[in-house]
Amino acid sequence: MALNKAHICGVNTSSLPLLSDEEKETLILKVKAGDKKAREELINGNLRLVLSVIQRFCGRGETPDDLFQVGCIGLIKAIDNFDPKFMVKFSTYAVPMIIGEIRRHLRDYNSIRVSRSLRDIAYKALTVKEKLTNKNRKEPTIEEIAKAMDIPKEEIVFALDAILDPISLYEPVYHDGGDAVFVMDQVCDEKNRDEEWIEKISLKEAMKHLGEREKQILNMRFFAGKTQMEVADEIGISQAQVSRLEKSALTSMRKFI
Repeated sequence: MALNKAHICGVNTSSLPLLSDEEKETLILKVKAGDKKAREELINGNLRLVLSVIQRFCGRGETPDDLFQVGCIGLIKAIDNFDPKFMVKFSTYAVPMIIGEIRRHLRDYNSIRVSRSLRDIAYKALTVKEKLTNKNRKEPTIEEIAKAMDIPKEEIVFALDAILDPISLYEPVYHDGGDAVFVMDQVCDEKNRDEEWIEKISLKEAMKHLGEREKQILNMRFFAGKTQMEVADEIGISQAQVSRLEKSALTSMRKFI
């Protein structure tokens, strides 16, 4: 996929504007006040961000023009939903939104289509798995999930395999009436623990402002690569408490990044 072409969707990529953080903050406040001109300026000022994101999706069989259009939809959604009270940089909020929009596009329009009914079974299986894990304090087997759903275990295996690649890390898989539990909360990654990301945002410096328990949870989650359930078992609190403490710690850290 050639991303070095001068024009994508009629846009001259070499002349795209680049906004400073201060300019973005000013425009965001104007957008929230209903300024349509500021909204257009903010969109145009973040098209470089869209370009940087779509480079991650090389070799997926999509043209740069198509990916760029879909990424712009994600950018617009991020602008419309962003709140300065989030205490994060706009780009930090926008990148997952853009990635999520592209992943949904690739999932829904992939040449190997996954039926809606198959996706429903897979997502229900993930929900049941989370409920059984919280109830029994251990991950259930496929047989236990199948019994709870009253369907053959082969169907569950097939459904989960079908969505294995397309599923987004930001897909909510369980709601307990409070914070959503996302796929990324349940993933234990032994190979890629985000060292590059940690270095870029000076994570260690930001962690100095946290309490001991928050430090312990983040160290176990992002350095030791443990799931929230594993952390909960080790320090003796519930998975829901780990999730809340983790989110609170990350929110606090963003003030110092």
